Amino acid sequence: MDTRRAVRAFTDEPVPRAVLRRVLTAATRAPSSGNLQPWHVYVVTGAPLADLKRRATARALAGDPGDEREYPMYPPALHPPYSDRFTAAAVQRYAALGIDRDDPARPSKIAALNSAAFGAPAVLFCYLDQTMGPGQWTDAGMYLQTVMLLLRAEGLHTCPQVMWTQYRTTVSETVGAPANLILLCGVSVGHADPTVPPLRTTRATMPETVTFIDT
Repeated sequence: MDTRRAVRAFTDEPVPRAVLRRVLTAATRAPSSGNLQPWHVYVVTGAPLADLKRRATARALAGDPGDEREYPMYPPALHPPYSDRFTAAAVQRYAALGIDRDDPARPSKIAALNSAAFGAPAVLFCYLDQTMGPGQWTDAGMYLQTVMLLLRAEGLHTCPQVMWTQYRTTVSETVGAPANLILLCGVSVGHADPTVPPLRTTRATMPETVTFIDT
């Protein structure tokens, strides 16, 4: 857990299919309310992923605002301390990516990096049935965290990307997801590029988010 971070620079070294199968098999034991196991995962690698990256990046560089969102990425009005954490993390990410916050081309540059999955050779796309509610979305979060930690145990890194929902129609054309499924996010998987300095965004301290009640 201490080594898990969102990696935004991967090498092109392939991720063995056997490793992905082993991790995703183990992750079936992730908890879910009522044992619904509501997640639907598509694993994309090789030529299909290269084509998806190409088409999504073309949309990003063309200034395409993206598909209509099926769910909000963030609340409409963030307030402290959440807004402070959001801003601080954004500043750290932009600096690590070498993108000036005042660069007018910043949105398209960031979108292009994301749509290339930061060079990752594998991306997992997680979907939920549109009839599922907040409880099942929570289940999917626990499942994805389980997957990411298991991948760390295999020496791999990940980057969860909600950005892919902006190009959900392009993703769906690749994976063939039925219309009743909603794309929750993509998770890029691969080996971290050792030539790129690692970034770990700051976190709130445990006492800021945890209260012990024992008397």
